[in-house]
Amino acid sequence: MNREPLIVAIDGPSGVGKSTTSRRVARALNIPHIDTGAMYRAIGVAALRDEIDTHDEPALEKLAENTRIDFVPGERPRVLLNGEDVTAMIRTPEVSMAASDVSTIPAVRRCLVKLQRELGRRSGGVLEGRDIGTKVFPETPYKFFLTARPEVRAKRRFDELVAKGASPVFATVLSETIARDEQDSTRADSPLRHDESYTVIDTSDLTIDEVVNAIVERVRQKAEGRRQK
Repeated sequence: MNREPLIVAIDGPSGVGKSTTSRRVARALNIPHIDTGAMYRAIGVAALRDEIDTHDEPALEKLAENTRIDFVPGERPRVLLNGEDVTAMIRTPEVSMAASDVSTIPAVRRCLVKLQRELGRRSGGVLEGRDIGTKVFPETPYKFFLTARPEVRAKRRFDELVAKGASPVFATVLSETIARDEQDSTRADSPLRHDESYTVIDTSDLTIDEVVNAIVERVRQKAEGRRQK
């Protein structure tokens, strides 16, 4: 009897450590890591390059339908946009805001959700994003919502930018963090939210190891419970 692919949904706003946590959870559970946020960021890059208004639904739908996004696994996974490595480019503040804009477009979300479901159902995986457990794989019992105080998330982003050689202003990073939270939580299509089916983890005062261990332990406990039924 074939087992259903293991799907772990990790949702939450930016700056809570979703990407690092998801990669390590996937490694611990020996399943693929599917970075859905990177997909929207890649579309954001493509839109900026083509000078497409990030609120132009028809143009963005056509762009998404004709854009190829691939993931290259490894110690440092890479994101390819039509064959080009854009791993570093998708993490810039400009692309972050563009990604938040395009993620509000229902047609774009439909295109990428279809791809996410295909990838997950093929081989399972840890999927991170903002609506994995509510929209993409609502049926999975393994749902986690990571959160953290806004100032903590802004400080993490600030440190990340400094490490890359940028000279950010903390107040600006904090205001951008709050603005993106507002946009993501109030958009009409698949807003950022969670319900009682999620396990909520506040990462503000936890290490990555603690967060990863909590998720892996919870998944294994629930999986064992389901096998015994």
